[in-house]
Amino acid sequence: MIKIKTYFKETYDELMNKVSWPSWTDLQSSAIVVSIASLIIATMVFIIDIIFGINGNINKFDPESYKVIWRGVLGFFYWFLL
Repeated sequence: MIKIKTYFKETYDELMNKVSWPSWTDLQSSAIVVSIASLIIATMVFIIDIIFGINGNINKFDPESYKVIWRGVLGFFYWFLL
């Protein structure tokens, strides 16, 4: 039991006194960069999935051709939700 208490005491001491934590402005700027990069990558994946994720030929004169089969990530979500 003494070893566990010593472990937590040393861990707390190290986190409070030896670790250099980033400042609030550094955290904000990093969060903004990560958010923008995530949105860009998500948009790219969505566009690629829309372009390459449709299987089927759509003929505007044939109503049966509008039964398009979705593939890819977007198709998986459609399948999962329905």
